[in-house]
Amino acid sequence: MDSLTCTPSDRVLLLSSSANATALVSFLCARFSTISSQLSDATHAIDNTYLLFSAYLVFAMQLGFAMLCAGSVRAKNTMNIMLTNVLDAAAGALSYYLFGFAFAFGVPSNGFIGRHFFGLNAYPSPDTDYSFFLYQWAFAIAAAGITSGSIAERTQFVAYLIYSSFLTGFVYPVVSHWFWSLYGWASPFRSNNLLFDSGAIDFAGSGVVHMVGGIAGLWGALIEGPRIGRFDRAGRSVALRGHSASLVVLGTFLLWFGWYGFNPGSFLTIMKGYGGGGGYYGQWSAVGRTAVTTTLAGCTAALTTLFSKRLLVGHWNVIDVCNGLLGGFAAITSGCSVVEPWAAIICGFVAAWVLIGFNMLAAKFKYDDPLEAAQLHGGCGAWGLLFTGLFATKAYVNEVYPGLSGRPYGMFMGGGGKLLGAQIIQILVITGWVTATMGPLFYVLKKMNLLRISREDETAGMDLTRHGGFAYVYHDEEDISMRPTFMMTKIEPNNANPSTDGQRSPSNV
Repeated sequence: MDSLTCTPSDRVLLLSSSANATALVSFLCARFSTISSQLSDATHAIDNTYLLFSAYLVFAMQLGFAMLCAGSVRAKNTMNIMLTNVLDAAAGALSYYLFGFAFAFGVPSNGFIGRHFFGLNAYPSPDTDYSFFLYQWAFAIAAAGITSGSIAERTQFVAYLIYSSFLTGFVYPVVSHWFWSLYGWASPFRSNNLLFDSGAIDFAGSGVVHMVGGIAGLWGALIEGPRIGRFDRAGRSVALRGHSASLVVLGTFLLWFGWYGFNPGSFLTIMKGYGGGGGYYGQWSAVGRTAVTTTLAGCTAALTTLFSKRLLVGHWNVIDVCNGLLGGFAAITSGCSVVEPWAAIICGFVAAWVLIGFNMLAAKFKYDDPLEAAQLHGGCGAWGLLFTGLFATKAYVNEVYPGLSGRPYGMFMGGGGKLLGAQIIQILVITGWVTATMGPLFYVLKKMNLLRISREDETAGMDLTRHGGFAYVYHDEEDISMRPTFMMTKIEPNNANPSTDGQRSPSNV
């Protein structure tokens, strides 16, 4: 857009030189400057409102996580899992405010970790406002919510508080600094020394959010061990079904809705033109395309899971379909802004089989994750990073990450293998970092007897033993852990003659 500012010296372009002409041009220039300032203010206001609305959508995903978790556990642990979801947001807010945001986006900084803005000191800055903090906090607590699903139904309350604060205050912020900040060593936003001349493209967090939460949950569940009754004495898998498919579906739809803030909102701004401006195509179009690719990937994964599980197990399972849908979303999150809609269909199709495959491995190795969180977010998130390295298009990469000529793009789109190499590096370093930090934390908590509840409490349910009563009256008839080892059943005679009026018949005398 051409500048609307001018100076009195511009009068020679408008009027002949005279005192009246100078006064007139000064008047007009003042008005143009005012209009320019108002347009700039309007642009900032629209962009901040867009980011705030996106933050609200991402935060609403916490309600989706809460409903999904509640429906996926047995009724006797409903209050416990709901409380942990509330505390993920509450404890995460303080830890991210005090430390996390500074570690992630404090500038200036080095390539490993930020070192400014602790407690939002000297914030906001000319580059970012409070809306950016709120948006990034919503992402941080999403990672913590993923982990809580993996260790549900058997974890002590204090362990939730410790790991949630540590994850949102240190582990997750360091990863987001690496890949999202201007100074991160693998960030595509760096001005020079980019990883493989590209930087790792993880637009909305298949790796930064989903892999971090999934791998943390993996180590928590491995160190804790499976729930009582999850595998029988012969080592065979026993289904411990969640108590409410309705809550699972409700939570899935809420997460779906929130994902439109998660992925399209990651542009952070919307008032930006492409190609010099003045046309119908701009960042607002890229936002819409990102919403479309997100939708197509999730829906394809849901349908693929539906028919695949029908062939594998012989019935239509709504829980599996919901998990497949979320797996597609987790996978497309990395490349949602830089791939064509048709490629998103491929992403969702493969993501469904990635989830199915990891669930088979989990059962084989006796790994117990009540929400399939590690398989879904960790496995599908890793596939999403690889998918971006294969299918990112040149035009979209240059739009979303401008300022660098010849930036690598997807290998299958003719861009060579540099971007794919950066994506593989991201998978490896995230896996290593989360393993090196969260693994020892869960191990120490276990050694201090702060991780897992007692066998008696687990059998009775944490709602009763830890939270003062059940969420609601229920009859958990399928809960195998509540059944005694041996059961005696009363056997009635088949040929017994009924007596009348409380008297025995003569034949029974």
